[in-house]
Amino acid sequence: MGVDTHTDTHVAAVGNPVGALPDSRWVAATAAGYRQLLGWAQALGTLRRAGVECTGSYGAALSRHLQAAGVQALDVNQPDKATRRRRGKTDATDAEAAARAVLAGRAAATAKTGDGPVEMARMCKLAKDAAVTSRTQAVNQLKAVLVAAHPTLREPLSGLSSRVRIRRCAQPGPAVPTDATSAAAWALRLLAHPSCAVPRRSTASTPAPPRR
Repeated sequence: MGVDTHTDTHVAAVGNPVGALPDSRWVAATAAGYRQLLGWAQALGTLRRAGVECTGSYGAALSRHLQAAGVQALDVNQPDKATRRRRGKTDATDAEAAARAVLAGRAAATAKTGDGPVEMARMCKLAKDAAVTSRTQAVNQLKAVLVAAHPTLREPLSGLSSRVRIRRCAQPGPAVPTDATSAAAWALRLLAHPSCAVPRRSTASTPAPPRR
């Protein structure tokens, strides 16, 4: 079997040892869809191996489902551009190409299960890297706001370490900006404390911040 994977849907094609491809099927990329796909393929014969595209992303969950059912999930590369131009590009043809790669032995790399300590560490690292990137961006934006801020706002925060400056900026300030200086203070507070919610516009008329 070969599977062309996408975010919301998968298209599969099954093949037999003589190279024939008797059928193909579209399923949703959900747990129910995976069960339907496996039941459909097994109803056509004994399913031992399945070539799955993008086993590290779109096809990761399907690969785990197949392996849990005793089917060897193999990582299949997408067809090269020249082959796609000659044969045409459809999900069904990509699924057929994956199935033929399994039958021909070109697909030999077993897909990673993605459910052990290595995957856990990868997820934690992703979260850490995203947090570090977001923090760096927020600090740089905070500095950019201070550069153009009014001296009465900028000078008390000069010469401080980044940690102390962020704590000062996170202190309560104006609920709604009324001028350029209070707008800068409001922006600094949000950058220093991202969990601060943007205040909702009240039903009463509130003066809009002046344009510069």
